[in-house]
Amino acid sequence: MTEEKKPAETRPETRRARKRWPVAAAVVAAVVIVAGAGFYAWHEQPSFCNAVCHAPMDPYLPTYEAEPGQAALDKWGNEVSEAASMMAASHRAADGTTCMGCHVPTLGEQVSEGMAWVAGDYYDPLDERSLAELGAARELEGDEFCLNEACHANADGTAMTRDDLAELTADREFNPHVTQHEERACSDCHKAHRASVMVCSQCHAEAEVPEGWITPVQDAQLLKPIPVA
Repeated sequence: MTEEKKPAETRPETRRARKRWPVAAAVVAAVVIVAGAGFYAWHEQPSFCNAVCHAPMDPYLPTYEAEPGQAALDKWGNEVSEAASMMAASHRAADGTTCMGCHVPTLGEQVSEGMAWVAGDYYDPLDERSLAELGAARELEGDEFCLNEACHANADGTAMTRDDLAELTADREFNPHVTQHEERACSDCHKAHRASVMVCSQCHAEAEVPEGWITPVQDAQLLKPIPVA
């Protein structure tokens, strides 16, 4: 007598397969989540910025990794006698600030930059971003990009003001933080990926130039035309 076939849905192997697929789905989901979290964590690190399609950023990573107290090279390969004069290096050494601490690209900017890289339509090295451009990405204006509770703050946690800065450098013959001629942006003197510039020495030759910094004349000599790749 022939044994009657059981419906497929009642067979033992079918029931076992039904029990296994939720486990398999959970494993796949876990792998995707872990991989995504790992990629996001890497995306936040400076090493990501000169990987894959970020070749134009290759000259910038060494300026970030440079050690204060030692000589280094700027983004153009010019020698910098004191790496701390480059804000990228000094901020990393002081509090671990990463690229994303200053640069906050929107998704649209990242997509357009990726397309520009594929087409070869970009500057190499990339042009400098002004504080106005960096601040706009964070919806900040003027001094707020540097003078805020998270970056340059007073002992009581309040954001520093220009007056607070002027007080810190009051012992200098030419106080760079006092507006004597016209108000300047912090980035006029402080440079992230090249030696900072003592602007006061442009007119006052006797003005103290901090170690590793350069004069406006030296800056003009070192700046190179930025060719289109």
